[in-house]
Amino acid sequence: MNTKLLQTVAALSLLAGVAVAGEDATLIINDEETMVTEAAAPAHAENLDRIYSGWVFRADETQVLQMDDFDNPAFVFTDQGQDLYDTVDGTAGESCANCHGDVDSFAGLTAQMPRVNSDGELETLTELVNNCRTERMGAEAWKYSASQMTAVTALIGLQSRGMPVDVAIDGAAAPYWERGKELYYTRVGQLDMSCSNCHEDNYDVMIRADHLSQGQTNGFPTYRLKNAKLNSRHGRFKGCMKNIRATPFKEGGDEFKALELYVASRGNGLSVETPSVRN
Repeated sequence: MNTKLLQTVAALSLLAGVAVAGEDATLIINDEETMVTEAAAPAHAENLDRIYSGWVFRADETQVLQMDDFDNPAFVFTDQGQDLYDTVDGTAGESCANCHGDVDSFAGLTAQMPRVNSDGELETLTELVNNCRTERMGAEAWKYSASQMTAVTALIGLQSRGMPVDVAIDGAAAPYWERGKELYYTRVGQLDMSCSNCHEDNYDVMIRADHLSQGQTNGFPTYRLKNAKLNSRHGRFKGCMKNIRATPFKEGGDEFKALELYVASRGNGLSVETPSVRN
């Protein structure tokens, strides 16, 4: 058998085991874990009949990256997150692992975040991590979208992968959710646009080279090919506001926290995909 024929046979053998994607593809991770990427819209998601993961709107080659953890570039960062989780830091001589044990103890947490705490305040996963660092470990808080923070929150989010997003919007959460809804539909910036103009009115259309999605956050922190790193929810909100020539709210501020709750609730029923891969 000549060299060219051997190379052809080898290439065909590799292709036989490669995940494939497409417009009607199903997101199955590692050939064993099926994600819900389409569902009936929750009753509170006005003007939507169906909800779709951002994965549905990505190009085939981008979809494939998320179908195998070995190919998913985000796992470089979740590995870093595991190292940070196990590392003693701060004056108390503690690590995350010392208090919480194995990280799989956080299964289900990301699916419910953000949430209202016992003090009646809306809190995000990022705040939970920083509260542990400052109050229990005696360590410095990380910046909201710092690489250390996105690595650890992605690691924690991975423990909920495959679970349905189930964010509470009633009771004590209701006023925060209403505030987030107001922000979602408010036009801002020089382009006089709101979140809904892109992600509700025009999803599934092309804007320049990008295929607009519904802006679902079930895969965050997400690895973006655009900047080759993990991106936080608030970092993406900030980027969107800059794109429409608006002055962004502060990451970790009340506005973005309320908006995070509202947007997350629109994805109730989709699978947590953390860490996802997007453009």
